[in-house]
Amino acid sequence: MKVYDTPLAPNPRRVRWFMAEKGITDVEVITLNLMEGQHKTPDYLAKAGLANVPMLELDDGVCITESIAICRYLEHRYPEPNLFGRDPEETAVIEMWMRRAEMMVATPLMIGVRHTHPAMAALEQQVPVIGEHNIASGTAALKVLDRRLAESEWLGADRLTIADIVAFIGIDFGRMIKFRVPDELPNVARWAEAMRARPAAQAGMPQRAA
Repeated sequence: MKVYDTPLAPNPRRVRWFMAEKGITDVEVITLNLMEGQHKTPDYLAKAGLANVPMLELDDGVCITESIAICRYLEHRYPEPNLFGRDPEETAVIEMWMRRAEMMVATPLMIGVRHTHPAMAALEQQVPVIGEHNIASGTAALKVLDRRLAESEWLGADRLTIADIVAFIGIDFGRMIKFRVPDELPNVARWAEAMRARPAAQAGMPQRAA
């Protein structure tokens, strides 16, 4: 198998972190340079269908894009440690918090970066007001995560799960625009420090392109 990666984007970071948590080392990682348009070449588009990164290419030639879909596939292939849920109830709760984290926090903050960071102008037709609105929306939604983390060490279960990976990487991507967790959200701050301290965090942190 091969996973097509790019160093700075948040969605590939999800897959790198997920693989590191599971200790997956037998998947070849191919790095693409988005600024050079390597995700838009005819060969890549023929496989991916869209100019999306990451992409997982299976041994039989089947190609999967979308970071969560890739992680779900890898969960089945490498079931331990479990990151998506051990039984129907736990799986549903993890899914709920993953969706909340993605839709309410991670996606707005990622849109905020794309529309306000100068470097993103090479990839995005920027509309600053859209970026500012999404940053405000994502920041407000952190209160929901803070309430959850006041009663639970992790978002989706009694251990780190895909929900934590999705939430943290979305928040951490905001560092590009100097985003910080507000001081009045101590539970999110505590959880974020625990995420940064994990051994797998290094794989999930943005890396400079070679």
